[in-house]
Amino acid sequence: MSATSTKEKVADLVATFKSTGRFVIVGASLAGLRAAEALRKEGFTGPLTIIGDEPEEPYDRPPLSKQVLKGWVPADHTKLPRVRQVDAEWRLGIAATGLDRVTKQVRLANGEQVPYDRLLIATGTRAREWPNAKEAALEGVYTIRTSTDAAGLQKALAAKPGRVLVIGAGFIGSEVASVCRELGLPVTVVESGSAPLVSSLGGVIGAIAAEMQRDHGVDLRTGIGVKSLEGDGKGHVRRARLSDDSVVQCDVVLASLGSIRNTEWLEGSGLAAGFWGVGCDAGLRAFDINGVVTESIFVVGDIARFPHVLYEYQFLVLEHWDNAVLGAEVAAHNMVSLEPDRRPHLPLPAFWSGQFGVNIKSVGVCPFGNEIIFTQGSVKERRFAAAYGHRGRIVAAVTFNHGKWLEYYAAQIERSAPFPPPPAGYDRPEMKPVPAEFPDPRVPTSRPDVILTGHDPTERGAEFQARI
Repeated sequence: MSATSTKEKVADLVATFKSTGRFVIVGASLAGLRAAEALRKEGFTGPLTIIGDEPEEPYDRPPLSKQVLKGWVPADHTKLPRVRQVDAEWRLGIAATGLDRVTKQVRLANGEQVPYDRLLIATGTRAREWPNAKEAALEGVYTIRTSTDAAGLQKALAAKPGRVLVIGAGFIGSEVASVCRELGLPVTVVESGSAPLVSSLGGVIGAIAAEMQRDHGVDLRTGIGVKSLEGDGKGHVRRARLSDDSVVQCDVVLASLGSIRNTEWLEGSGLAAGFWGVGCDAGLRAFDINGVVTESIFVVGDIARFPHVLYEYQFLVLEHWDNAVLGAEVAAHNMVSLEPDRRPHLPLPAFWSGQFGVNIKSVGVCPFGNEIIFTQGSVKERRFAAAYGHRGRIVAAVTFNHGKWLEYYAAQIERSAPFPPPPAGYDRPEMKPVPAEFPDPRVPTSRPDVILTGHDPTERGAEFQARI
């Protein structure tokens, strides 16, 4: 058989699959929607089913902790724009409860089973609830992840409570504290770590963030936790008892305790799914429990745990908007392509956060670095750039109101440039690198938005499991 005829047969096979294959996406949020659109762009014309546990159509989550809480945008007005028709069967308000890889079917909460030829897992994360269920049920206690969460919290803030308590000073908690101060509301922030943002940006930057919060009137308390929440006779939260035995009077509480990856429904499926997400290769094909790559199941978004060449092939989990969008495009392409045409998902992580009048932007994986150096601007004016280093190379950068330099640092990171950066990369050559002061990742503080979960050779908890 000639090479030409072989190529023609392969092309015919791919074309047939694109028109007749049954594709299912579990997760109807940003990653799921963009993947559906990308599949249609790639020429997939077969049946497509999108399953989501929320009744709403896909909506944008970043505005929930910013514009929505300020009252600028109603929570139900954050629907994601459609960039193209997806022509899908939407199964909204119905959660996936199981996966049978032998018969290739997704089980739903209503007892139905949805067959697939290709499956994309995009179930993302949910907010970590306050651990005491009785206290969490008190009126005035909130988390923020869904549009319903944001609508409830916005209404509570608009009612001008006497004091708001924010538990956890990660990005979401810090943004909500900033909104409270913009609204003129007294706010106390309790953080078990040494400073705000410490898990994501390290202690050096965390100290600057702490100063920034206190300068804006936030009652910031670090290195302590909340022992209990207490309500009045009508079931409304009124106070919090802290681990140092002090008491904070409050009418609204936001538990900003990080997120939980929605992997429980995959228990028993034989996939490498767990606390850190679903393991997959750089092409977003899911691994089974023994590390064997699957051919019909792909993973995308906050739940995808994939190796990255720039970070010593450690596995990354990224709770970032760009990761969801770019990953959706890669997953969709690979789902309808044969091996030689598949491509890797190797994004350079990037995020931004607006709080206390400062635009914080970052590129790279900051927790991968163990050193930091301030390169441009002024820390005192909170307008600066700083670079993170690891083993003599630059791995990340962060800016406060100085985002124009991010493109430069991104280029340096992508080519593994030396650390400290070369002369064009700083305007303060007298500065020296200092320890970045990231907390021990084994200590249960607020989880960062980028998580490294590389193999630890000291662990002996794994065991071989037979194939299902």
